[in-house]
Amino acid sequence: MKRAIGVSLALLCLLTLTSCYGLRQINELAIVTAVGLDLGEKPDTIRVSVQIIRPADARGQTGAPSGGTGEPIYSVSAEGKSIFEAIRNLGQFTSRRVYWAHNFVIVMHEDYAKKGITDMVDFFTRNHELRMNTWVAVTPDSPAEVISTITGLEVVPGEAVDRLFRDNEIIGLAPGSNMMSLEETFLSRSIQSVLAKVSLKPRGISNKKPGEHGSIKQVDLAGAAVFQRDRMVGWLTPKDARGLLFFIQNLESGIQVLSCPNRDANVTAEFRHAKTKVKAIYRNGELAFDVQVKTDADIVESGCDIPISEIRSDLTKQLEKHLKKGLEDVVDKSQHTYRSDFLKLGDVFRNEYPREWHKLSAKWEQVYADAKVNVTVKADITSTVLKAAGRGVK
Repeated sequence: MKRAIGVSLALLCLLTLTSCYGLRQINELAIVTAVGLDLGEKPDTIRVSVQIIRPADARGQTGAPSGGTGEPIYSVSAEGKSIFEAIRNLGQFTSRRVYWAHNFVIVMHEDYAKKGITDMVDFFTRNHELRMNTWVAVTPDSPAEVISTITGLEVVPGEAVDRLFRDNEIIGLAPGSNMMSLEETFLSRSIQSVLAKVSLKPRGISNKKPGEHGSIKQVDLAGAAVFQRDRMVGWLTPKDARGLLFFIQNLESGIQVLSCPNRDANVTAEFRHAKTKVKAIYRNGELAFDVQVKTDADIVESGCDIPISEIRSDLTKQLEKHLKKGLEDVVDKSQHTYRSDFLKLGDVFRNEYPREWHKLSAKWEQVYADAKVNVTVKADITSTVLKAAGRGVK
């Protein structure tokens, strides 16, 4: 009898779970795929721009919408004294509730980032619909234009930027910054934030006017924005950003153009599987970091008339010199130009010397600026065969 009563109660509970409480149909939602943040026209206001997908018009897989209005996205902007108020103001002319779960990217204007991004981090980390793997970037251009520019082969601009970020480790010219990594550095006492830079470049070619090269703007992912606490303090060039990646994430590959000995011609090397090891050394009150980088490389293109095997040693030294210079340049910008530990060296020191870190953390900015950083690069050109060519060149 007790067992029968228990089964009945269980069935009753299951029946209460079959309804979809709070369910909203897709045609009731404004599905956001990209967000832009900028300073408003009125003082102390924020402009929020959103890219909303039109499902019926974004079904085409070849770049051509399949029906409806012919536009795969609908982009709108609104202003408010806070991000939340600006979003609520979108409701004055947007007929559907804004839905964030499919957002790909948040793009901030540099002027907005320079005033501080505490409100942005707070709002988007509190939003239960937002995914923490949403990409975050800074732009010197209009965020509204960036998130509305159709880029590459994708119908939806937000999805195109998402794919640029997913392949950034191969290109190696910008960090893969998302909300998770931003929150981690934002809350840390030992390291500072660095976000990818996106900008609009006239690189697209019109199919109707192929002679007008660069007549179409495209979103370019290269470089980075440096932060000191919650404020942006400057830019890193794409070359600096490549040096940055050796410290903060895996660099899958990179290209370095070298010179042929005794000839005005070039050799292109692809370095790959780079491994970086950083060690903190604290003695007699002085801090130093030992940075060691090891990488393999292949020759992928050559204009030399000398067999590559005969000049491999010279090319290896050139590659090591170029990579070392790139690492030293980004270290100098981190320590002295911006005084911002975005290379995560503070984490290394804190993990190796927890007691000393407790004493020095309050004045870490100055301690970090005074630290010596020694960089060593060891490259190994493992293949001298031009793999992409029709025949090998040894």
